[in-house]
Formats: sequence, structure tokens, C-alpha cells
Amino acid sequence: MNQYLETFCLLSGRFLLGVYFILPGISKITGFDATLTYMNDHNVPIASVLLIVTIIIQLGAGAALIVGFKAKYMAFVLAGLTLVISIYMHNFWDLADDDANRAHETQNFFKNMGIMAGLLMVAALGAGKLSLDSKLSANKV
Repeated sequence: MNQYLETFCLLSGRFLLGVYFILPGISKITGFDATLTYMNDHNVPIASVLLIVTIIIQLGAGAALIVGFKAKYMAFVLAGLTLVISIYMHNFWDLADDDANRAHETQNFFKNMGIMAGLLMVAALGAGKLSLDSKLSANKV
């Protein structure tokens, strides 16, 4: 693959993945009580603590992913968060076959698995040339 195309794809992918977490992190702040109620409805343990932790991870790791700072680690953390959120919040397997929400939750679960796949690829391959990780490693030499 052309190195410029690869660089563009990695930068664009990191940006889109980062925004995917930052925007929901902001909405969790602005809709804190509603999100907490939703989490409690899904039997999330210690929901008030985990909501705050989730907001911090989504905002911090999402921003770090965009700029490519500790991108492998941040992508791995976000992949884990995505898995946990998917299991608790999109548990389509607990819904009846005739429940109208089952198809929606199934789609959300597998969409999140696709996002997790992209995050795991960043965790494995890194952030690319246009990143703080690349800049910092170049300065070490």
C-alpha cells in the first residue's frame, strides 16, 4: 500500500475511533442521571462509580487515540471497555425472540464488535507516522 494512503488511513481511523468515544463521553456528562438510570436498569454493578470511570476513559483514551499518544495501550483499554459495555448494555440474548428491541440490541452488539476489531488492530499495529507515539520514538534515537 502506498505509504501516504496508509498514513492517511491510520490517522483517519484513529480520529473516527476517538470521536466515537469522546462524543458519548460528553453525552454521559450532560445526561448523567439518565445514563445512570439506564445502567441501573441493566443491572450494572456500582453503576455510579463505573459511569464516572467510563466517562474518564472515553474522554481521555479517545483524545489520546486521536493524537496517537500511547495509542496501542489506549486502543486496548477502549477495546476492553467496548466489550464490557456490549455485554451489559446490549445483551440481546436476554431479550425474548419477539421483543422489538432484540434486533436493535443485536445490531448494536455486533457493531461494537466491529469497533473493537478496529481498536485491536490499532493495539497490535500502532498509531502510524502521524502520531505523538511516532514523534516521541523518533526523538529517542
